[in-house]
Amino acid sequence: MRKKQFKAESKKLLDMMIHSIYTNKEIFIRELISNASDAIDKLYFKSLTDDSVGMSKGDFEITVDADKDARTITISDNGIGMTSDELEANLGTIAKSGSLNFKKDNEEAKKNDIEVIGQFGVGFYSSFMVASKVEVVSKAFGADTAYKWISEGADGYTIEECEKDEAGTVITLYIKEDTDNDDYSQFLEQYRLSELIRKYSDYIRYPIKMAMTHSVPDEEKEGEYKEEVTVDTLNSMIPLWRKNKSEIKEDEYNEFYKNKFMDYENPLSVIHSKTEGQATFDALIYIPSKPPYDFYSKEYEKGLQLYTNGVLIMDKCSDLVPDYFSFVKGIVDSADLSLNISREILQQDYQLKIIAKAIDKKIKNELKKMLNNDRDKYETFFETFGVQLKWGIYANYGMEKDALKDFILFKSSKENKYVTLKEYVEAMAENQDVIYYACGESAEKIALLPQTEAVKAKGYDVLYFTDDVDEFAIQMLMEYAGKKFANICKDDLNLSSEEEKKALDEKNEASKDMLEEMKGYLNDEVSAVKFTDSIGNHAVCLSAEGFVSLEMAKVLSQMPGGNQGMKAQLVLEINAEHKVAEKLYELFAQDKDKLKAYTNILYNQARLISGLQIENPTEFADMVTDLM
Repeated sequence: MRKKQFKAESKKLLDMMIHSIYTNKEIFIRELISNASDAIDKLYFKSLTDDSVGMSKGDFEITVDADKDARTITISDNGIGMTSDELEANLGTIAKSGSLNFKKDNEEAKKNDIEVIGQFGVGFYSSFMVASKVEVVSKAFGADTAYKWISEGADGYTIEECEKDEAGTVITLYIKEDTDNDDYSQFLEQYRLSELIRKYSDYIRYPIKMAMTHSVPDEEKEGEYKEEVTVDTLNSMIPLWRKNKSEIKEDEYNEFYKNKFMDYENPLSVIHSKTEGQATFDALIYIPSKPPYDFYSKEYEKGLQLYTNGVLIMDKCSDLVPDYFSFVKGIVDSADLSLNISREILQQDYQLKIIAKAIDKKIKNELKKMLNNDRDKYETFFETFGVQLKWGIYANYGMEKDALKDFILFKSSKENKYVTLKEYVEAMAENQDVIYYACGESAEKIALLPQTEAVKAKGYDVLYFTDDVDEFAIQMLMEYAGKKFANICKDDLNLSSEEEKKALDEKNEASKDMLEEMKGYLNDEVSAVKFTDSIGNHAVCLSAEGFVSLEMAKVLSQMPGGNQGMKAQLVLEINAEHKVAEKLYELFAQDKDKLKAYTNILYNQARLISGLQIENPTEFADMVTDLM
């Protein structure tokens, strides 16, 4: 036995391995089990053409054992094993990957369902994050002699002959002592070790076995329990997403979702697909019935679980789903991705973008199918997650507006139910050239607006915007099918004929002095006071002129900082045909003080109708009482 040194560059890389490349200590178990799986894959591949192997796929297994007293973790496999030269090459030279060479030299392996996981030859050294010493005992298939490789880290390693009956490899980690900052003993606990195996290696294709202690009823002592040790298979081995859809029942999809993503309700929809071509991947994507409990908090992280050949690489890969689909849960499994050296960070490569684009398309196709074939189900989905789609239209300067515009719904004044923009346009009156909408806290309150009554009286439908984002999204959309959008609470609402419009203009011009006087009473609270013929039988309303509407101003005022520079320019509109108009003319000629009181009352009434607060409710109540 002779002490051997790592090459200088390997020593430096080993130091990086322990302190920099891997950020999460617990993944050492993933790397070592993946290596064991690769070793078994190689022997299984050999067995397909070499009868001397004498083993079938069901004979292969990986065994894990933890000894708390000795502070050791042992991972054993009955795979291909390594010769002395292979130990020297694969473990003596960091970043030398026998698995990568195997993949290069055996292209036929993939045709026989052999998918080797390892590529970089550095995963083994993650063990030094938790171990002060590592022993590897290995016997190559067909060899007469076994060898032991021992290392305590960057100081080097030794290789010596040893005894081992069967081919395969046994790795023993001598776990470090705990420090103030690191709890290494956790990895010696059965429950913790089994938890990590299920988390990262649940879909390794060979059974991962471990002796587990269970508490079971004592048959000899009623009401008491005893401990029983059984050898359990910890991994499920076959990923649900790799099965044929025809073999999977709805209950299996649902149970998998609830267990995997910790939801107590069944998902609303399941998308299960296999894609081949520019990028080959399996995907199992769920649309939840309800948002996660933390969905609207800053702590929520979007993303799909990312696997490569059944091994978990990233728990939440945010790059796979856009923000407007942040509610989806699911899994993507691909062998085509370029990973960084630690397999913890995904390289931003072309393959990832292809997969993300394909997933986006699959979700949209599923929603389109739901919208067309199961309207009730889609409306249930939209009531839960529709706001996300609307934000998707508004976000990123409207880059996705054309792709999402046919997925949004609004309540309609005529139908009193959800309609798409397409359905609204198809049902428009023959002489209607714009899409009318109004904003408010609820459909019920919008229906009571004077403008809504007037528009409906003309035979036109009104879309009810009840979410803060609605008008912002529509402003980004600008038009649909060539029809522009018109807010019925803006001062340019035009429901009149040319003759009616001309008569109204003449009335406003003739009443100019009175209207300016009334505007002055309101101390710049409004930009104008004018007569209108677009509020049905109601006496008064507020509208807005310019880009910022009443509802937009409300939303902006609630944002951090208040956005005080984005106020709506309010217009007080008075029904030209209402009796109150005659009273105003009379007061303008005879009693300016009472005209001022009337003006303030009308303005506050209009604010109430529009859902705005009154600055001085007591004063308003007193003025009404005085008039009574």
